[in-house]
Amino acid sequence: MQRKSLDVWVGLFVVFGVAALMFLALKAGNNSTFSLAKTYEITAKFDNIGSLRPQAAVKASGVVVGRVAQVAFDDKSYKASVTLEMDSTYKFPKDSSAKILTAGLLGEQYIGIEAGGDEKNLVQGDKIARTQSAAVLEDLINQFIYSKAADGKDAN
Repeated sequence: MQRKSLDVWVGLFVVFGVAALMFLALKAGNNSTFSLAKTYEITAKFDNIGSLRPQAAVKASGVVVGRVAQVAFDDKSYKASVTLEMDSTYKFPKDSSAKILTAGLLGEQYIGIEAGGDEKNLVQGDKIARTQSAAVLEDLINQFIYSKAADGKDAN
């Protein structure tokens, strides 16, 4: 009888340990997939999304207000269509803008939302019209090199 009781306690301990490890893995990966908060989806189209991935953060003033739900290519506009899953506790005006930012110099990319001034708020299925694509490091370096090369030619 005592052996059976010990087996039950060991089993409970193992189940609790596995659940704790899963929780830590999700938090370390910054993926709150078990969130029960209500959300609404909006979309935004970008010319270039860089290395933006699903589950990337959507931030406003540094606060996480949502997640990137899906990234797809729109073959009609030839742009990347990004679906954002926004926490329903946060409301943004319809004329808000979205831009792809990078955490640090080489950090992961996320979407930054800048609130507009419209009285009506974004709702399920709305599209953000004003977007700014990701700044690609290679493009910035090339632009710098070509501008320096042009400056060198002008000096002669």
